[in-house]
Order: sequence, then C-alpha cells, then structure tokens
Amino acid sequence: MKKHYTILLLFSFIHSLGIWSQEVQIFTVEDFDLKGQVKSCLVSTDYGKELFEFNKDGVLTKTITQYNETDQDITYYKYNEGELVEKRMESYKGNVLDESTSMANFYELDTVPNRKIIEKIISYDKQFLEQQHYHYDEEGKLTRIITSNGEGVDETTFEYTQVKNEKTVSTFTNGILQKSVRTSTKKGANGEYEVILTKEYIDGEPNIANEEVFNSAGKLVTSEDFLYDVAGKEFVSQKKKFYHYTDGVLSKVIKKTVNTESADKYIFQFDNHTPSNWVKQIVTPGNTYTTRTIEYYEEEASKEETSN
Repeated sequence: MKKHYTILLLFSFIHSLGIWSQEVQIFTVEDFDLKGQVKSCLVSTDYGKELFEFNKDGVLTKTITQYNETDQDITYYKYNEGELVEKRMESYKGNVLDESTSMANFYELDTVPNRKIIEKIISYDKQFLEQQHYHYDEEGKLTRIITSNGEGVDETTFEYTQVKNEKTVSTFTNGILQKSVRTSTKKGANGEYEVILTKEYIDGEPNIANEEVFNSAGKLVTSEDFLYDVAGKEFVSQKKKFYHYTDGVLSKVIKKTVNTESADKYIFQFDNHTPSNWVKQIVTPGNTYTTRTIEYYEEEASKEETSN
C-alpha cells in the first residue's frame, strides 16, 4: 500500500468532481492512512473540518465536509455484497438543503458476458445530469466509459501496454490522448522500488507530468513535477520533493526548484490504540496543524470479557 501521509480535506467535493474518468472506486481506511477497526475519523485544520465514517469492514460509508457553521456537504455510500450501489451527495447552504446542487448516483452491475456498470446521476430536484457505462474485459480491466449528458456523448477508452517490467495505461477521450500512467519496478541498493510516471495532455499535446518513486515499503520517497517545453520538445523539471522518514514515520520533506530549496519538518503525535494512528500533525516552520479525532469499533474480545 503506497503511503502519502496526506488527508484530502474537501474530499467529498474532489471525489464528486471526477476530474479524470476512471472506474468506480470503493474507499477504505487504508486510503486515509488509518489502521485498525476505525469507526470514524474527524479531521480538523485551521481552515475546516471533515468527518469520515467506516463500517466494520473498513469501507467508507459517509463523509461530512464542514465549510463553516451553516454550510456543509454530506456524502453517503451504500453497498450490496461488496459493490457500490448508491452514492448521495447532499449540499447544505445556510443549514438548508440545496436540491439543485445535491445529487444521487445509482449503480447497476451486469456481469454477462463481461463486467459492466451503469451509473446514473440525478439531482435532488429530479434533473438528469449524466449517465456512464463502464465496460471491462475478461480480465476485469476497465476498457471503456461511455458518458452521456446534456452536452452529448463522449467515449473514454483505456489502452494497456507492457514492455518487460513497465506497464502503461493510456486514457483517450474520443480518440484523443488525455493521460498516460507508466508504472515500472526497478532494483536499487535498498531493494526494489516502484516508479509511477503520469503525463497529462491537452488536445493530445503534452502539458504536465509527475514522477513518483516509492520504496520497498510502499512509502513515497520522491515526487517531481514537470512542465512541457514546446520549443525544446521535452518535459522540464519544475519542482522536486524528497520525503524522509524516521522509524517509518514521515519526518521531513525537502522541496527543490532550480533556484530555491526549503524544508518542512513533520511532528506527529499518536494515540494509545493498537495498532496506533496519528492524532496530531504539526508542520514547521509554518506551524500548520492537523488533528484527527478517531473512534474505534469495540473489539470482540472486549465484548466477551465484558459479558463475563
């Protein structure tokens, strides 16, 4: 499991935005850098709060994004036999439900001859917003998404290629390349490491790129941003980050550009639960903070001891 040690505040909004067409995703406690039987996690920063709730299987069931005292977004996730069947995003402004910006996503699963998911998005004021058909091949890989809405019909296709230890997934919209993700495994002095190179395109032309390197423990060790130089016909590095860990916990991030270098130090406080999770993160020199209030499900052993 790759670890970024970050929590996306406003996760509900970002998730519902769907910047890139991709397959239906089910989120678990691991996606939020959490361990154990977590029931809920309230993330607080100096600019907002977000609550995540999970079922006993560790699957995300609800999020609440609190913008201020009267404005919030609440997202509910409903499952059936491990499949996402419904997602509802309710937007409240001035403590009143805004039906025009609140929406429901309904998912239908068909497995004959291959897996296919139909997603319908409808606003709370009964307006049809969008429908998507997700098509998978015999191996279960997403190959095509057909999107229809008021603006027409678009087709997103996914092309999979592999050359030795490099796997590439290319995303096309109506035949025009939009994104490519190349994953490769390499050997180093400290064992194998994984390199993920993501390139994004505009109208088929290269625009920006990012390369992430993960160590053998799955932790992010470097992240480098690139911008495409049209004249030089190449991607040029803009910023690179180096992640340092102490006893497996992020301790420092060094950021370098052509002309600058800076460092952020991370200080974590952990709870007494087994396994433990961090409950406070302080980043210096900016002294920004993030706190997490975590509630756990009662362990079965504890229930038995209580009954005896």
